[in-house]
Amino acid sequence: MTPTPVSRDAVHLRELTPMQWKSGIAAWLGWLFDGLELHLYTLVATPLVMTLLMATSAADPAVKEKSAYIQAAFLLGWALGGAFFGRLGDRIGRSRALALTIITYALCTGLCAFAQTWWQLMIFRFIAALGIGGEWAVGASLLAETWPKAWRPWMAAVLQTGVNIGVLCGAVVVGVLSWVLPPGSERWVFLVGVLPALLVFWIRRHVPEPETWQRAGASASPKPGAMDLFRGSVRKITLQTSAVCALGLSAWWLMLFWQTQHLRKLLVDAHTPAGETTQLVSAAFFAFNFASILGNFGAGWLALRIGNRRAISGMFLGLTLAIFGAFIIPRDFAALAWFWLPIGGFFGGVFGLFTMYLPPLFPTLLRTTGAGFCYNIGRIAAAAASIIFGLLVPVGDFRISLLCVSLVGAAAAIWAWWLPETEATD
Repeated sequence: MTPTPVSRDAVHLRELTPMQWKSGIAAWLGWLFDGLELHLYTLVATPLVMTLLMATSAADPAVKEKSAYIQAAFLLGWALGGAFFGRLGDRIGRSRALALTIITYALCTGLCAFAQTWWQLMIFRFIAALGIGGEWAVGASLLAETWPKAWRPWMAAVLQTGVNIGVLCGAVVVGVLSWVLPPGSERWVFLVGVLPALLVFWIRRHVPEPETWQRAGASASPKPGAMDLFRGSVRKITLQTSAVCALGLSAWWLMLFWQTQHLRKLLVDAHTPAGETTQLVSAAFFAFNFASILGNFGAGWLALRIGNRRAISGMFLGLTLAIFGAFIIPRDFAALAWFWLPIGGFFGGVFGLFTMYLPPLFPTLLRTTGAGFCYNIGRIAAAAASIIFGLLVPVGDFRISLLCVSLVGAAAAIWAWWLPETEATD
């Protein structure tokens, strides 16, 4: 294949090269399908696991237990996939690794439809998560090496928006299919997840390897290994960014989980009919995600003006204050769902910044390895934090749980202040 032309001085869209457009489209579609795959299971988990266990009630302890195992396996696979495919991206190239990540999560998501036991479903979800975690690191490095530096904050926002739209698409797909498929047919929703596999053929034909990676690979002897992340000047970068990602992702995932439980509890306590409760919680979910899309661009705008380090720290501070303000006193559903939680969703746009901030911190042949490891290690921390919070917080008191989560967000904001200093266009 012909190397990707690098035109980093482009100012207008019309000045971008065809190869830059293709790499951008490939990465964005990969992230959109990431969001779709991520939430297909979340939306049909309870009825599907009930079917596999032949349980008659969602309250069956076995349903909750096995669902937790499946979700934990998914988070673990997500984290390991970032490290594994990140390393592969440095070894065989960004375009090839990106294609492998997509084919992995597409095919294994489709296989979930044919699982006959809960542990088969767990295995398929674990392998699919390997691809989803890997796609983040590879796609981020691909764009960092092909698109103009000055565009990085906006590209990060656009990529993160792909995930948000994918999540909403997942909700729409499940909603539409629930009208078409008979009860007990939730498993067939996963067949939609096979569609991204078609993208692989286009990527391999039209998206070449970045010239930066090709030059680095040709000149490096010997090539760096994964352990080089913990040697020399790179070691400090690895440890600092891993800590911030671990704290930040823990706060975010804990907030996502506990806020939904709290909203449901408020509606149940108000004797809201079950059907109306689901509709209101779903509407709140859409409002939260819409605010997150706006936050992606807000974070990019902030990074351009004050730099990545300050923007990341400031956005985490905003997230902390939003959580604290929402739950410091008891509030009704309307105040939380339509005001406070969307504010938190907006500041969740901070995670879009990591897309373009992390890869350039590392040497070219450690770029996807480093970005994949540091960002996805946070998912293991989030899984551990979920278990710890579940054991320590008062039973049923979700407001107190969420106040504790704000402390984790504050720690992320403080630690982020000591991240490596780079401007948004470095």
